[in-house]
Amino acid sequence: MPAKDIFHGVVRSALEKDSWKITHDPLSITVDGIEFYIDLAAERLLAAEKHGQKIAVEIKSFVGKSEVSEFHTALGQTLNYRSALRRKQTDRLLYLAVPSEVYREFFLIQFIQEVIA
Repeated sequence: MPAKDIFHGVVRSALEKDSWKITHDPLSITVDGIEFYIDLAAERLLAAEKHGQKIAVEIKSFVGKSEVSEFHTALGQTLNYRSALRRKQTDRLLYLAVPSEVYREFFLIQFIQEVIA
């Protein structure tokens, strides 16, 4: 099982404060003999709709020397996890959690926006 990201506790706490119930830490999914570990899975009941939302969250700190290298890793994992969820848990949406500074200074760059669109 992979090590937890340095911001794991912060993301988990933020989800819980926003009324998400953490259901898996981590969420393990096996597809064709390949095991994947997504950092967190959570659910939130929507009273008006009488059913819940389900999410999975991959957490990345971007603390390496190269933001581009960190981005490649995050993008590759996100693509794999999205495909695994489509096969095994179609009702769960996948999110990538990154520090707000990384989001503002890297993820809002036009080229990066085109890549993730």
